[in-house]
Amino acid sequence: MSSKTLKIALAASVALNLFAVAAGATLLVTRAQVEDRVEAQHRPARAGSPMRLIDQLDPDVRERVRDQLRASALEARPDFEEARLKRRQAVEMGRSATFDAARAEALLAESRTAELRGRARLEADAVALLATLEPDDRRALSEILTRRGRVANRDRGGRSAPADAPKAAPST
Repeated sequence: MSSKTLKIALAASVALNLFAVAAGATLLVTRAQVEDRVEAQHRPARAGSPMRLIDQLDPDVRERVRDQLRASALEARPDFEEARLKRRQAVEMGRSATFDAARAEALLAESRTAELRGRARLEADAVALLATLEPDDRRALSEILTRRGRVANRDRGGRSAPADAPKAAPST
């Protein structure tokens, strides 16, 4: 064999080996992602989810509670949307060439204020709703007052929210 043929064979061998390594790495990563998804599907739903809590209530009050929680979430929605908008604006400002630290801090403060306003509305409506329930139903539904984050937050790209993150709104 000539040296030119050997060089071509060596280059082909290297390319084939690189392709095989890349395929193997892709297979391992994809398999791990699939296993994570399967595991997530087999995990039980969050014990204190609003819908699961509502299902524990007396059938006579279940629809009224569901309607009131839905109405409360719809009323608080603009506050949470404003909070997300202000935070996105602060992030965009951080990415821009003309960064204004004072304006970014103001946007983040406005975001926190809107989020707290929305949470306060949800909590006040929840307390008012609990006051209308019988003791057994109130005991079952009182879990909605706990502060815990969503399992998968859209603004976080699907990552889990921290345990003390505020709820955006009760999902119905």
